[in-house]
Amino acid sequence: MGTNYYKEPLKEEYDEELDMKFYTDKYESHIGKRSAAGYYCWDCKVTLKVGGEEHVHYDGDWHAKCPKCGTSRYEETLDNSSAGRELGFNKENTSEHTGVRTVSSFNWAINPDTLDDVLNEKTYNEYGDEFTKEEFKALINDCPIHFLGLVGKDFS
Repeated sequence: MGTNYYKEPLKEEYDEELDMKFYTDKYESHIGKRSAAGYYCWDCKVTLKVGGEEHVHYDGDWHAKCPKCGTSRYEETLDNSSAGRELGFNKENTSEHTGVRTVSSFNWAINPDTLDDVLNEKTYNEYGDEFTKEEFKALINDCPIHFLGLVGKDFS
């Protein structure tokens, strides 16, 4: 579950043979992908995924409580969880940054140090939603886990 973000809106195309509308992205325009990343303790800055942050997108065990402070998970639904945000049920772009809650990660396609230099007035997701610079930066700030391994590579 994830959402791709772009510097420019995607181009809509139609394939007559398949009778299907689809969107094309421009590799150069891809900023990165936000993905649901499970439970995270905002107070201790640690994931509840056994094995750490590098394992949040793989099968495996999760701690029932924060491994550092012992705080229990805040029980969430699709209406207020990170997974619900990626699936379109949770309409909030940010979450509370306290306790143990579900979070998203951000997998960067560009060097995050260049973000201010490359952002246009609007940023777009793969569904055509628009975000101001401030809204997009708040969205990124809501992702405590960041991955840089795909910077400069084509991925979706």
